[in-house]
Amino acid sequence: MSKTEIGVRMEHGTRWLALAGFNRDTLHGREMRLASIGAEVSRVRECAGAPHRVAEAAMALVRRHVHDLEGLSAGAVAALWLAARNLGEPRPLRDFLRCSRADRSAVRRAAWRLNEAARGRRPPLEEYVKAVAARAGLPAPVVRRALEILAGNRRAVAGRNPWVLAAASLWLATYKEYGMLIRLAEAAGATVEGVKNAARRMRA
Repeated sequence: MSKTEIGVRMEHGTRWLALAGFNRDTLHGREMRLASIGAEVSRVRECAGAPHRVAEAAMALVRRHVHDLEGLSAGAVAALWLAARNLGEPRPLRDFLRCSRADRSAVRRAAWRLNEAARGRRPPLEEYVKAVAARAGLPAPVVRRALEILAGNRRAVAGRNPWVLAAASLWLATYKEYGMLIRLAEAAGATVEGVKNAARRMRA
């Protein structure tokens, strides 16, 4: 431990030091995610023959709404597709899809999320829970339990991806059945690891 860390620990306590480390790791993770998506945006842009300005506009979208994206490839393609449209140079989605392994439905979900986030028109979290539950074929009692879990974890869920939160709360409401985890992640267009990480932050 460095002398600086010892001084910080004595003045502010271990909780402050842990919070500082958490914030540092979170910022580092965001930068790594932006770099990964940026590399994919550049690769797909070049393959599809789109102008550089489309990639620049796509990355501007990604930087503002990186936490609304789940999935590197789908997010990159969705950002390029929307950016081309917003610049008045629309391209068919297939032009970008042929340069990526992203699933068409996943790209469309990612584009919808980006579009809603950019317009500031995000629906209530309850609507995401209902949508994911419907896709996964879960009954109303599970939805009610998931909403109760979210209500009891307001601080833990603030500012996070609503699709991932919906899947995580539904997974907790079904008592963490592994097969259900995979099903819910697919229904939310999220990764299994992302849903598990979100569930760890909540108390059921």
